[in-house]
Amino acid sequence: MSGHAWPKGEILVAPSILAADFARLAEDTGQSLEAGGDVLHVDVMDGHFVPNLTFGPALVGCLRKALPGAFLDVHLMVEDPAMFVGPFVEAGADHVSFHVEPIGLEACVELAERVRGLGATAGVTVNPPTPIEAVLPEIGAFDLVLVMSVNPGFGGQAFMPEVLEKVEKARAVLKPGQRLEMDGGVSPKTAGACRAAGCDVLVAGSAIYGLHADARGAAIEQIRRG
Repeated sequence: MSGHAWPKGEILVAPSILAADFARLAEDTGQSLEAGGDVLHVDVMDGHFVPNLTFGPALVGCLRKALPGAFLDVHLMVEDPAMFVGPFVEAGADHVSFHVEPIGLEACVELAERVRGLGATAGVTVNPPTPIEAVLPEIGAFDLVLVMSVNPGFGGQAFMPEVLEKVEKARAVLKPGQRLEMDGGVSPKTAGACRAAGCDVLVAGSAIYGLHADARGAAIEQIRRG
């Protein structure tokens, strides 16, 4: 458990470790932070809610040990997030987001309160087909709203610009201090539209880790500022 506060900054860039080199994960992710990344985004998939399997709490624990100062942003793409929030926060997650689709808004609100009680911040996530209205009635209950700009499950997909309307609607009602995150197909080419719509946390995987280490800093800066 770490309980780091969200980094300061108008626009945060979150390298997604799903695109990193798993054989040298600590080195690769640490390098992306040294190159200017603000937080590490950890995509957790259970093979049920999305058709892929990825990381468990043990991996977060290893990242926490290797990178004690890193802010770890865990995105649970799972059918039963209540089963996982405790183990991931205990392993070192600073923030945990979970989807409204499998459990509904009321359960998400209750889970967010539980996550904050454990010492982390909490976010609610909507998939591309899900209208933002699914979370608007209780949007103030979350520290972050995550809008997916691809259908979750695999990295390297193309950005879906139609979700930007949802971002604009969310931004119009969010209070200062609440973050608005975009995940999926974010790159120097698509980041400008995300920022213009109101996103202030931009998750990027292959657009960062797909580059040689020497080129990552420039890509991160382009994502942040254009």
